[in-house]
Amino acid sequence: METLSGFQAGVNLGGWISQYGSFDYQHFETFIQEEDIARIASWGMDHIRLPMDYPIFESDDNPFSYNERGFGYVDRTIEWCEKYNLNLILDLHRAPGFSFNTLEENRLFQNVDLQERFLALWETFARRYRKVERPTLIFELMNEVVLPTSAPWNELAQRAVRRIRSVDAERWIMIGGNHYNSAWTLKDLVRVDDPHIVYTFHFYEPMPFTHQKAYWVDFLKAFDTTTPYPGEIPHLEEFLAQHPEYAEQFAAYRGKVMNLDMLRYFIQPAVDFLEQTHLPLYCGEYGAIDHAPLESRLNWHRDIVGLLRQHGIGRAVWSYKEMDFRLVNWKGEVESQELVEIVSQR
Repeated sequence: METLSGFQAGVNLGGWISQYGSFDYQHFETFIQEEDIARIASWGMDHIRLPMDYPIFESDDNPFSYNERGFGYVDRTIEWCEKYNLNLILDLHRAPGFSFNTLEENRLFQNVDLQERFLALWETFARRYRKVERPTLIFELMNEVVLPTSAPWNELAQRAVRRIRSVDAERWIMIGGNHYNSAWTLKDLVRVDDPHIVYTFHFYEPMPFTHQKAYWVDFLKAFDTTTPYPGEIPHLEEFLAQHPEYAEQFAAYRGKVMNLDMLRYFIQPAVDFLEQTHLPLYCGEYGAIDHAPLESRLNWHRDIVGLLRQHGIGRAVWSYKEMDFRLVNWKGEVESQELVEIVSQR
C-alpha cells in the first residue's frame, strides 16, 4: 500500500467558496488571500482542505457550461499552496442535487441528469489538474452524504472513481461514509480496488459540547446551556423532564462524563476500520464551536488531536476563518495562539 503523507495537520477554508452567505464575487475575491495561506504554512501545518460548492463552477440554468472565474479560485489556491509547500484537498462540499443541509430537497440519487453533472464536474477537475503533482492534491468526491442506506452512494462513488481514472490513473481520491461522514458508517463503504483511494470521516463528538447552542441543531439550540469539557452535561435530566421529545438525541450522553474515554469510544469505529483494512484513513473535519468556553475548547482539541496522532490519522480542523468554529476572526486576528499550536501539531 502506498502511504498517504503530507496530510497530517491541516485546516478547512470553510465559508469562502462554500457555505457563503450569497453568491458574491466581492466575497470570493477577498475572504481568503495569499497572506492567509502563508500564515497557515507558518503555523507548521502541512495541508489545506478546500470546501467548494458546485454553483461556483456551474449554474443550474446552464449545466455543463463551466465558469472559468470559479475555477480561477481553485487555480489560485493551488498556486499559493505550491508556493508555501502546502498540500491540498479539493472537497465538493455541495454537489448538483445534494447538500448535507438540504435533505428534503436533495434529488441527486434519484436523478440521472444530476448524476451526470456530478460525474462530468469531477472529470473536468481531473482534466484541468492532471498535471498537478499527484501526492500534493487529493480529490474528495462529496462532503457528508446522508442517505437511508450507503448503497446508492457506494454505486455513485465507484462511477466517479472510474470517471476520474479515465483521465488520471494515479490521482488520490477521497471517499467518506454515510450519515455526515460518520466514523460508524465507514464499515458500510465498498472498498474500491484501487491503490490511490483514501477514506475519510468527520469527528464532532460529543455533540452537546462541540455544537453547544448551535442555532442549526434543534436540540442544542433548545438546550441553550454552556457545557464544559471535560465534565458532565449540566442540568440535562431537568431539561429532558421538561422536553422529553429530545431524549433520543441525548441518549448517548446521559449519565456519562464527557472526557478522553468518551472520545475513545466514539472514535473506535475509525480505529477498527484502520486495523481491519490497513487502508489510508483521514479525518476531514473536527472542531468545537466558538460558544464553548475557551479552556474547554483547548482541552477537547488537545484530546482529539492526541488520539488522531496516536493512530496515525491525518486531519483538518474546522475552520480557519469564522464559520462558528474559527481560528481567526473576520479581521484575520488569531483567537487563541494556544489553540493554533494544538491543531498544528504533526
